[in-house]
This record gives sequence, C-alpha cells and structure tokens, in this order.
Amino acid sequence: MKMRQKLYLSFSAIAFLTLSCNNNLDEKVYSELTEESYTYTNASQAIGITYANMRGMLSHTNYYMSQESTSDAIVMPANASGWDDGGIYRRMHLHSWNSENVQLSSMWNTYYTGVINSNRLIEQLETGKIPPSSSETQQGLVAEVRTIRAFFYWLLLDNFGDVPLITTRTDELPEKTNRKEIFQFVVQELTEAIPHLQEERSNKYYGRFNKWAGKTLLANLYLNAEVYTGESKWNEAIKECDDIIASGKYQLESGLREAFKTNNEGSPEIIFAIPFDENRAGGFSVHMFSLHGSLKGKFNMQATPWGSGSAMGVSQFIDTYDHDDERLSSFWMIGPQFATDGVTPLLGSYDQGGKPISFSKDLPDGVYTGEAEGYRMNKFEVKVGAMGSLSNDFPFFRYAEVLLIKAECLLRTGKKEEAAALVTQARQRAFMNKPAKAVVTGEELTTNTRYKYGYVENYKIIDQGDQSPVVFGRMLDELGWEFAWEGHRRRDMIRFGVYTTKSWLSHKPAGQMRSVFPLPQIAINSNPRLVQNPAYE
Repeated sequence: MKMRQKLYLSFSAIAFLTLSCNNNLDEKVYSELTEESYTYTNASQAIGITYANMRGMLSHTNYYMSQESTSDAIVMPANASGWDDGGIYRRMHLHSWNSENVQLSSMWNTYYTGVINSNRLIEQLETGKIPPSSSETQQGLVAEVRTIRAFFYWLLLDNFGDVPLITTRTDELPEKTNRKEIFQFVVQELTEAIPHLQEERSNKYYGRFNKWAGKTLLANLYLNAEVYTGESKWNEAIKECDDIIASGKYQLESGLREAFKTNNEGSPEIIFAIPFDENRAGGFSVHMFSLHGSLKGKFNMQATPWGSGSAMGVSQFIDTYDHDDERLSSFWMIGPQFATDGVTPLLGSYDQGGKPISFSKDLPDGVYTGEAEGYRMNKFEVKVGAMGSLSNDFPFFRYAEVLLIKAECLLRTGKKEEAAALVTQARQRAFMNKPAKAVVTGEELTTNTRYKYGYVENYKIIDQGDQSPVVFGRMLDELGWEFAWEGHRRRDMIRFGVYTTKSWLSHKPAGQMRSVFPLPQIAINSNPRLVQNPAYE
C-alpha cells in the first residue's frame, strides 16, 4: 500500500488525533502524488511542516490559554458579550475540566500531528528521500527533527503524563508509556541531537531549533524533572544554562516589550520563536480574545476584538506587583482607554453602554464579570492597523528564562546569593526609575509568596483555604511577574506545589490528579488500548 503524502492519515494516526473514526479502512486515493513519486528539492522546506504545526498552539482553545487560564494569573470569565461557550473556559479556571474539553483535544491533536510528521521526516531523511542542501548535512537535519519531536513529547508528558510513545510509522495501535520513560526518552533524544545542531544564530535559523534552543528545552526538562520523575535535576539544568550564557549569543533587551513587538525576529533575547505573519502565517490572536471590541478604535484595527474580550488578569495576582515595577503597566492594559488621538474616550457596549471604558483591577469572581473589569493583555504590541492575527513572533524561549531557570536551580541547591544576582539582573530593566528596588537578596527569595490566596465572592476573599507558606515563594513571584502572558504559569505553579493546593478567585483545589489533564475522550474512543489517566476514569 503506498503512503499518500499529506492526503490521508494512516489508521494509527487517526487513533492519536481527534478525528472521527469509522470502520472503513480502505484507502481512498485523491491524487497520484505519492511519497514514491514526489521529489524533495529543499530539506529545510520539507521539515517546515513541523514548525508550522506549532502555530496552532497559540490559540485560546489550545496550549496557550490552557497553561494560563488554569493558573492563578489569568482567567477567562463570561460577560454580557458572551464568552461562556458551553462553559469550556469556566471549567479550566475551576479545574473541573473533563475529557471532552476542546482545549485538551486541540493540544493532543497538535502535539501528535507534530510527532507523526517528525517520525515520517526522520525516516525520509535517513533513507535519503529528502536530500540535504549543500549547506546542511543529513545528520544535522535528522538531529533537528529529533529535537522538534522531543519538544512535542515534552509538552505531551507535561500536560498529559503517561502517553503513547511512537518513534516510527506503524499501523499498530499504541499503549501508553510511563511518564518517567517518556522523560528519559526526551532527555536521551536531546542529548544525542544537540551536538549536531547548528550553533549559528542568524536569520537562516530563526524559528528553528539550533543548539542553544535545544539546550533551553533540555534545561526545562531538567527544571521540572522532580515533577515528571520524582528525582530532581537542578545541577543538570544549571549546566545547560551555563552553556547558553557562555555562548554569548543572546542578551536581555533593554526595554521590557522589545521582544514582543511586531516583526520582532531581530530581538537578541529570543532563543526560539514560533513565527507569525498576519497574512502568510496567521494564528496568534491574543488581542482578539483579551481586548474589548471598542479598542479597535485605539489601534485603528482592521478587525474587531471579540465582544468585550475575556482573557484578563486575576486581581489577586495583580496585587502582588510592586507599584514601581514597570512590568505592571508594560504587560497589562490598565485604566481609561482612548482612540488613536489619545483624547477621545472609547465607550462600552453592554453593561457600560455609552460610558467611557476604563479597565479596573478587581473582579467579582472568576465566572462572570462586567465588560470593563479586569486588566487586559498589553505585553504583545498591537500595531496600528492590526488584523485578526498579529505579526508578532511568539518567544517560546528567551534569554530571561535561561537566567531565571539557573537562578531557581541555584536557589534550590543552597546558592542563594548567586541566585539573587541573576534575579536582580533580570529585574533591572523593570525598575529603571527606582534602581535600588531591582536588587533582591538570596534571603528574600526564600520567603513566602506575596500572593494572597483565597476564594473570592463579590470582590472579597471569603475563604482563605490553604495558607501554608510557599517554599521559595518569592522566586515563584519573580517568575510570574516576568513571564505573564507567555504560557509559563501552570508549569511553574505545579513545580512550586500550589497548583492543586491553593484557592484563588472562584477556584478551589480539585484534587492532585489535576496536575495533569485527562486524555481526550475522542482519542480513547479511537484506540481501545488507551487507558484514561487515574481519577479521570
């Protein structure tokens, strides 16, 4: 049976992806274009499908908001303009999701599409079906695709725990593999691949895994190793960070928002980005699901944000910021909003109909808010004339993360002052007007979080819930302030032990099993050998 390139998926692929399944396994041929008849002329373009697949992760019903809206920093409540959608966002905040939530099937589908394409490409590269160009080697290209596959498996083990491990194209339906084994596989893949990745930092390799992006991925694996395997790998993470720092190829931007601007591919801070373009590579639309529709007039947008928007800051998280921390106003849209002239007030359309829009901090709860309640996204530039998709590349890994991964690992291994020096380095640009406040001590990093946890009704905490101190809580705060809106918060909260223990806004702890998501029901229905994660059965 010939394999038709891009025209159909094998049954084993269907068992992984959230596609409908029937009992007719006969191959339907829609074209005479096959792997055997197609000739590749550009290996870089051939592997581009795996990178293009990553763009789907940044939607509000995929990876991006699954990491943020399940956390204590961002929430997506309903309002008079809608945003209930059958409760799919509310369940993420309440940690009451089930195997039918669309966010879970979207993640699963995206990750395994990446895995399946990677497996195919590795085979085609190794057999010479895809020849390397004169400037690349077969070994280097195979290493790059193995790194891409490792990236997707990292996200799978991080979000779902035990998952099927497939490394070749096969028609056999897979069983789940233990999370620890998946972790070990990913570490081995990266360890073997990284030495053969390009060391170059250039436009040619922008948006691709070079050696330093691979090492940042490996550092993330080691940083979270205790969660994944029960065994810490702090020193291993430090080593990877040291290599990246010693390379001298990256540096912090001088400005807080420089790495998040439109057409930001020139940023020296970005180590690995998922590229977007409003015309040719759309899909990054955070402004559409966070901003109020009236803000079309603020930026003279060609598209109108959806209703009054939904994704917003949890007021308890906003309260943790120092008032002099410039990340507060740089990353969050606050207060009165005006048209592009800076004078004409923008007006509400629902409960604030005809009144000037002014984004307020406090939320009544995490289920339903007024149209102007909640600070909105301001981190990613919305250019004048913006469309429904932005041309801002998403910085999945950046240099600030390398510094703070190393700082956290130093802190956890008793090197408090070395950790504090790195945190201070990352804080300096956030306190340009109050430089003394940028300095943090090692002892401060060991103190409890500033976050006032507790269950909220009608703008007030009525049930504090678990109030036990958070070990290294100030370090968790630092991560929150630096990486707001970047999809880090869920993973950080799990590592610091607060994701399944603390209450915030309308969320109360819902069980330790919530540290991983259930396997999508449609994937289980497609593959009788898949077993649901414990406690979700």
